[in-house]
Amino acid sequence: MDSLFLWLEQSSIASAIRESALLFPWIESVHVLAITAVVGTIAIVDLRLLGIASRDKAVSTLMVQILPFTRAAFAVAALTGVLLYVSHASDYMHKAPFVAKLVLLVLALMNILTFHGITARAIGAWDSAPSLPGRVKFAGGASLALWIAIVACGRWVGFV
Repeated sequence: MDSLFLWLEQSSIASAIRESALLFPWIESVHVLAITAVVGTIAIVDLRLLGIASRDKAVSTLMVQILPFTRAAFAVAALTGVLLYVSHASDYMHKAPFVAKLVLLVLALMNILTFHGITARAIGAWDSAPSLPGRVKFAGGASLALWIAIVACGRWVGFV
């Protein structure tokens, strides 16, 4: 696997990012802004699922309004994250916080797929209720905790 990471790191785009005085910080800044938008928009929905905020709004309405922004911000965060990763691939893969971030991302995506694929199928039964079923609250709480942990691990990467 190390040879794959080295190959990525030696690509022309990775070298350009790593060797430029401006590219890495600009890409990192866009990445941080995109992650902020991802976590912020997800938090709006999660806080509704937990019954803490927007209790007067149907979950389905909130998701229709918010999730397009989440998807767009996630696409930008993923693209910039890959660019940052390839510039130091072999180094990052040996950093525990980076590996933890990847594991947490997989868990967050599994939570999203489970929520939208299973839990939200019954949305008509609880969509506008001020207090939502336990499984819905669990999905919102797990999502919020996972995304906070992802951000924490992402920040930690630069300090180890």
